[in-house]
Amino acid sequence: MATEMATGQQALDAAQLIGVDWGSTSLRAFLIGADGLALAERANGDGASVISGAGAFAAALDEVAGDWMRARPALPVVACGMVGSLHGWLDVPYAACPADARALATGMLPSPGGAESKQILIAPGLLCDESGLPPDVMRGEETQIIGALHLQPQLSEGACIVLPGTHSKWAQVRHGKIRRFATHMTGELYAVLRKHSVLGRLMEESAFNEAAFLDGVEAARRHGHLGVAHQMFAARTLGVTGRMAPAALGDYLSGLLIGHEFRAGLAWREQAGLETAPLALVGSAELCRRYQVALRHYSGERALALDNTAPAGLLLLARAAGLAPSQSTSLESV
Repeated sequence: MATEMATGQQALDAAQLIGVDWGSTSLRAFLIGADGLALAERANGDGASVISGAGAFAAALDEVAGDWMRARPALPVVACGMVGSLHGWLDVPYAACPADARALATGMLPSPGGAESKQILIAPGLLCDESGLPPDVMRGEETQIIGALHLQPQLSEGACIVLPGTHSKWAQVRHGKIRRFATHMTGELYAVLRKHSVLGRLMEESAFNEAAFLDGVEAARRHGHLGVAHQMFAARTLGVTGRMAPAALGDYLSGLLIGHEFRAGLAWREQAGLETAPLALVGSAELCRRYQVALRHYSGERALALDNTAPAGLLLLARAAGLAPSQSTSLESV
């Protein structure tokens, strides 16, 4: 069942684009205005990992945005995320770092038909393939980064942008281009350890325990040289010995894993010469709060926090492809 935050003919009339952020577990569609903000939003659970075949993807899009497309058939539709993966609607080859909106727009491919036979353009995702290192990839986050640069132009010259999540991304930006990025499987590792390992047996559900969370962050900061595989076991031994309450153990483990992510990410940022450049967080308010708390404790910094920037990024891709009217500002730097 689709949910919608805003409706109305006024939003439909003002929209310059129908944008689609299509992840593994959910489908989000937006009517996007000239400022890159969502005028209306709908969402359902038809993620790219739970449906298969061109017909199913076309039907899922029609369910969430078909009336918009029929009401304004000339309005372009641009999608990003896992919809462009090997198991999505169409396998769209990755663009390569460094990349900006123009490079990503150049790599977009049309879907093999769509709702009411309407084709949509699917963004390519991004590949970071540096010499001597394994490749790294993202799908969807590159569009959020491009959107963040549009909404916060001061980040374009040089910044480190962090996207917390199941697979957290740390991206380095210089001169409006995504130069490189690194993925940390922090969220997925936490879920696996909590649900499928001995560490979760003593843990109890509770409200966010900031003190326990910061204990974990501090353990990573001060004693991370001991190794995360060793330190994780403390999420059991602290409970077994009664030194930490069962309701606090989950947040301790969360803080420990995020602390190790910061230990690596901040060193990586410094190595790139971006230690004095802005750091921005893009993602859900709940996750960004944890990362903000961890960052302040770890380094004393406060990051710029942004919510969903995918609509702005989708509009920038549409403009770079000549599908939507451009503003007076140049797209060269975004």
